[in-house]
Amino acid sequence: MKSRLIAGVAAVVLALIGAVLVYGYAQAADNRAVQGLDPIPVLVIQQPVPAGTTVAELTPFLTTESLPSNAVPEGALKDLASSEGLVTAVDLLPGEQLLAERLVDPAEGPASGSVDVPAGLQEVSFSLEPQRVAGGKVTPGDYVGVFISMESGGLEDSPEEKTTKLVLNKILVTSVQRAPTAVAPADPAADPEEVARAEAEALPTGSLMLTVAVDSDQATKIIYANENASLWLSKQPLDTPEGDSPVMQDKELYR
Repeated sequence: MKSRLIAGVAAVVLALIGAVLVYGYAQAADNRAVQGLDPIPVLVIQQPVPAGTTVAELTPFLTTESLPSNAVPEGALKDLASSEGLVTAVDLLPGEQLLAERLVDPAEGPASGSVDVPAGLQEVSFSLEPQRVAGGKVTPGDYVGVFISMESGGLEDSPEEKTTKLVLNKILVTSVQRAPTAVAPADPAADPEEVARAEAEALPTGSLMLTVAVDSDQATKIIYANENASLWLSKQPLDTPEGDSPVMQDKELYR
């Protein structure tokens, strides 16, 4: 019995030693492979970084990795020594290398992520898909119209009817938060203008969290609709005529 126990313990110890040796060999092989590809130390994003982040605030979001030279695009940074005083021009995602072109002068950086709330108003937030928010092309400082659709109960004389109506006009957007989306690493050989054009034409994904400035009556309508109906927003310049929005029903659709 004792000899079997000793043999069992010895087998476990040998297995652990074997695993450690295999792991060490694999790590050494990886290091040798990287060394053979002329590795370059570069800064790589570890956590999502919002646009407008200063270089002084970037360090906790970064790590240094040694990557093969053929995998490092032109402009990749190995440190922040030459970037003092700059800010991130766009949102940065985990796994991407930090490029010099992603850092700009604060005067050229992204617009403020929020605007002040006018006196006497309050803020309320809600989430919508991009197609319900003018394709997602809404930014702080824009004004929106709020359409509400109800499955039933919108009309006293026809409570069973589905209805849609423009209920609120020129509502100020004070903040827009977008869900992060993963993107493929850019091809170092790609034309920057073509890359920018492709990004501009790409369909938006994820949801948007919008915060708007409203009075109490408007806030109540938005909250009720978000809980019990559905919302759709239009982008409304201040010179958009308001008029009187009709209540749209099935029977009115083709008139």
